[in-house]
Amino acid sequence: MTEYSFFYIIAIGLFYIGSFAAVIHILLTMRGETERAKLWLLCVLAFPVIGLLFYLSCGLNRRDTFGHRILRSKETICNAGAMSERNRALLPFHVKERADTPERIMLDRQFPTLPPLSGNGLELLRDGSGAYPAMLKAINQAKSSIHMQSFIFSNDKVGRMLFNALARKAAEGVSVKIIYDSFGSFGAMMGHFFLRYSQKSRNMKIRAFSRTKLFMPWLNQLRNHRKLLIVDGRTAFMGGLNISADNFRFARKKAAIHDLHCRITGPAVSELQTVFLRDWCIAAREKPQNVFLPEYFPAPENCGGNVLRVIPSGHGYEFQGSEQCFLTAAAAAEDHLWICTPYFVPDPGLLTALRLAARRGVDVRILVPKKNNHWFMKMASRSFYMTLCQDGVRIFERRGVFTHAKVLSADDRWCLFGSSNCDYRSFRLNYELDLAITEGGFLADINEQLRLEFANADEVRLEDLRHNSLWRRLAESFCALFAPIL
Repeated sequence: MTEYSFFYIIAIGLFYIGSFAAVIHILLTMRGETERAKLWLLCVLAFPVIGLLFYLSCGLNRRDTFGHRILRSKETICNAGAMSERNRALLPFHVKERADTPERIMLDRQFPTLPPLSGNGLELLRDGSGAYPAMLKAINQAKSSIHMQSFIFSNDKVGRMLFNALARKAAEGVSVKIIYDSFGSFGAMMGHFFLRYSQKSRNMKIRAFSRTKLFMPWLNQLRNHRKLLIVDGRTAFMGGLNISADNFRFARKKAAIHDLHCRITGPAVSELQTVFLRDWCIAAREKPQNVFLPEYFPAPENCGGNVLRVIPSGHGYEFQGSEQCFLTAAAAAEDHLWICTPYFVPDPGLLTALRLAARRGVDVRILVPKKNNHWFMKMASRSFYMTLCQDGVRIFERRGVFTHAKVLSADDRWCLFGSSNCDYRSFRLNYELDLAITEGGFLADINEQLRLEFANADEVRLEDLRHNSLWRRLAESFCALFAPIL
């Protein structure tokens, strides 16, 4: 036997051992996710080398270990003195949902530890041209603390503008904490963007929520997809908007992005502050008692008539929290259910719920961008169109630039607004942040905005789908096979 043959046999043996270990891991960790487990088993067993590498890159995640670590930290946080004071301060704003609508009953039972809060002011902000100036103004007016996180921070005109303002406030003595996602902000990270700014002031601390490592790809799956800015514990901004010049209307036409964000004042800001500080404890590896400080939780004030729940989803938070909201809407809707999402890859349960809602006469509409920045996701989405349209669900594709907004509205009675897409990754892997709004003027603003979105969209007709070429249908069906792991 030659030396080459010996090493070849060893390599093959290691791959078979790895494949066997992967099969055991799939069976143990994907209970309750039958379709996803079947797909990964097929990949690993049918393609021992490529399938194993693919599973290591896209299948493995730390949702048990990482999620349990976040969950354990919650117990320590709840015992922190600042949290006890915060909870007492929020009690007057707790609202017991009226048991007059099925969605309120369902939300109350699904999220018993996330009570609805009254007294919130909400302002809808459209695109970067509406959101960034408001965010910059709030940053410039900060007196004590600025906390910010985003999936994407771009090293471009907008990114530098905001970070220059943050650096100035840090130099003035304001405590600035920033969390970025090392996968979404990979370009800025590799360009030493965060390193340069973190060296400008001791008050400006920048951390990655979950580090990306080339030779440990399973660390890359749990992404922090939240977009949040909190100033002085009193004003917050959140929604779907990343930090990038592409969110301006004057951006390059091929890269321009349409999105929605909102400005929040009132008691809900304390809940958002809690979410950020929990993330900071994980990202910075700091003890909760050193992070949850009383100055971050000023006494809440009544700032408006909006009633809402803050729903942070992800392992260690409300696992599949955003998906539960989508299922609640599909089950409880009586008149209409409108969903605006850039990526529409629902799991079988939600797909069935949407079809059943349409069958019982609910006006179910799905709005997706005609122009998508991920062609594979668009092809996978289109594979569901025929099934949905046959049951009466209406699909609309918005014209113009890529639409990144994430909104759900049901019966004009409540809406879901935030960072969650309608896909497997947002429901099962990502750390997301949404608001379930059940009362207030913001509901009218959202429904007016959705009507504008649909007015700028083309409806997908069932007869047009039937005339799609064979090759197109095959390509869409092939992409849909990977829906459980997208």
